[in-house]
Amino acid sequence: MAGKGILIEGLRKRYGQGDTAVDALKDVNMAVAPGEVVGLIGPSGSGKSTLLKCLGAVIEPSAGRMTLGDEVIYDNGWKTRDLRALRRDRIGFVFQAPYLIPFLDVTDNVALLPMLAGVPNKEARQRALELLQALDVQHRARAMPSLLSGGEQQRVAIARGLVNRPPVILADEPTAPLDSERALAVIRILNDMARRFETAIIVVTHDEKIIPTFRRIYHIRDGVTHDEAGEGRDIELPA
Repeated sequence: MAGKGILIEGLRKRYGQGDTAVDALKDVNMAVAPGEVVGLIGPSGSGKSTLLKCLGAVIEPSAGRMTLGDEVIYDNGWKTRDLRALRRDRIGFVFQAPYLIPFLDVTDNVALLPMLAGVPNKEARQRALELLQALDVQHRARAMPSLLSGGEQQRVAIARGLVNRPPVILADEPTAPLDSERALAVIRILNDMARRFETAIIVVTHDEKIIPTFRRIYHIRDGVTHDEAGEGRDIELPA
């Protein structure tokens, strides 16, 4: 998937006006290449959640510019009218909790988004099955979410985030509920999927188990980002 990945320039977000105004984001600049996974860390209240909501087109920034893939989506104002379609087609989300639909089996949980985007049911399910195979949970394709382990549920959630082939994935604390082995497995999967699909991935985390795996880390402090080299240690990530 060609394009710029994620490019954020001078992003700002102010809540309120006058004396009660709060600048949650003051000057955010980030660049994540296609195929790259970077960590985003910072203390509570530093602006991580606000940044993810802006980048995910959930809330509107106050100023700046955001590019996803080869499309400028915000430049001191939204450049697309259909933000729902933008979120559905251009951005994949992976959360701390899998949020699988309990009355749909694994395949339909993954295939639902492309179906909603107008992809024929057969093609959507084929996409889902290919991703489930890539993530080594194809044997659970017809299982209901309640029958899956925590690690299996998170793999299905990753498949759902990738199924529309977005240029960007935003992962918000995806390993928080997992033990060390499963947490490292999730990061291995995200790195494999980033390379395979040329997806730019931002992982927001406090998880000290996975921070050493990032080759690049953005720290956010008081609404300002700082780009730093990560350890990127060659940790053997479990299959």
